[in-house]
Amino acid sequence: MIPSRSLVTMALVVCFLSAKVQSLRFDLRSGQTKCISDDKKSNAMTVGEFSVVNPSDTLPLNDSHRISVRVTSPRGNSYHTFELVTTGQFAFTAIEAGDYMVCFSVPNHDPVISMSVDFDWKTGVAAKDWSSIAKKDQLYVVVAVHGDRELHKLNDTIHQIHQEMFYLQQEMFWLSLSLSLSSQIK
Repeated sequence: MIPSRSLVTMALVVCFLSAKVQSLRFDLRSGQTKCISDDKKSNAMTVGEFSVVNPSDTLPLNDSHRISVRVTSPRGNSYHTFELVTTGQFAFTAIEAGDYMVCFSVPNHDPVISMSVDFDWKTGVAAKDWSSIAKKDQLYVVVAVHGDRELHKLNDTIHQIHQEMFYLQQEMFWLSLSLSLSSQIK
């Protein structure tokens, strides 16, 4: 039997693996496109936020520092499109499992300009805005229980762990089937 401490440690590891956050800054030159892809499981909640970094602390962002952004599914369906913007946000629940792609592009400029873009991409438990959920819950609950937000977080974490365990169970089945077939062939 697995000791309860080991079980809690294992649950925490799975929880941290299922809540995925990618945050990065990259440079784009005019006429250039950069795409970032991430493998999403079916029914995974995803939230993204991007902004062009202002190179000057004192001046407003120049009109030439605008980008176009497109979010696509593994089959190429467009989920979100932004044209010539400086900031933006998107959110979706993955309908199908696979590589979802976010492409950033800058129109051609003469002379060539370069700009930096900040991009945050959150998936799973990390993608939910827990403070707004807590505020919404306070509207409907007459007696507010301290820690209600934490209960929601734990419930979602448990659900994600369950989905991850089911996924791993399927993977183990297919792996064992593949190994037994390959041993029969030899």
